[in-house]
Amino acid sequence: MAITIDNAYVLTFEGNVRQLAQQTRSKLRNYVREVSKNSESHRWDRLASVSASAKSSARTTSPTSDAAWSGRKTSISTYHVGETVEPEDVAQMLANPQSELTKAMAAAMNRQVDDIIIADAIGNALDQDGSTVAFTAGQTIGNGSGEIDLDFILEVDELFYDNDIDPDIKKCAVIGPKQRRKLLQLMEVTSGDFQNRKALADGYMPGFMGYDWVVSTRLNVPSANELDCLFFTEYGIGLHVAKDIWARVAERPDQSFNWQLYCAMSMDAVRVEDEHVVKGHVADTIT
Repeated sequence: MAITIDNAYVLTFEGNVRQLAQQTRSKLRNYVREVSKNSESHRWDRLASVSASAKSSARTTSPTSDAAWSGRKTSISTYHVGETVEPEDVAQMLANPQSELTKAMAAAMNRQVDDIIIADAIGNALDQDGSTVAFTAGQTIGNGSGEIDLDFILEVDELFYDNDIDPDIKKCAVIGPKQRRKLLQLMEVTSGDFQNRKALADGYMPGFMGYDWVVSTRLNVPSANELDCLFFTEYGIGLHVAKDIWARVAERPDQSFNWQLYCAMSMDAVRVEDEHVVKGHVADTIT
């Protein structure tokens, strides 16, 4: 910290400390189911579908469906970040670094939330017995050789329909910057004949094809020039928050009474319903 702290001294021409370019909030947290429980794990119950049968005669015995129950579970991990500031550095700075560093660490934690959601969306899930459940191969569209286009999105949508996903359920599409650029080249995305809001006016795709579009630089990169995009509903992923993001600032007498800044959180995510999560393996290129 002492190596770079002089960059914010009063000798600089700006009076305000500016954050370097970085994602400062979680982009995906609002699109998953979240529970807050002070426990090391949480079970997400799943109930299989049942079928009706024809009643063959009067006074027929009431049927018993024996619906199959199953579950997925989260296993909490704690994530933290810290920094120290020397007392003399605080005294010589126009803006208090404690405040700015705390905001920077909070931004790091919010990015970590997205990393947890992305990793657990397509990674191994845990069932109620603690056994791993791999991502279903049939929930992957593409092999990394083709770029995203309208037909690709329609293929993802077709899979949701094949899985009997209610079309009224809110869906989220997480893509990279190149995929956004590619989609904005499509007339179906930018033309007023297809949209009630012009995408090129503000660079935003307003609910195109029924998805909330999120651009992220934190998606999985399986190979060079490839990207794993995510498409999911609010029922697809569960986020278990045992302790939300918190921060502390305190003096450390063991280190010349410098200021210790600390930020932590305890949480985990799990893919709850495989049918509600689709991985889009696309080429991360523009041609």
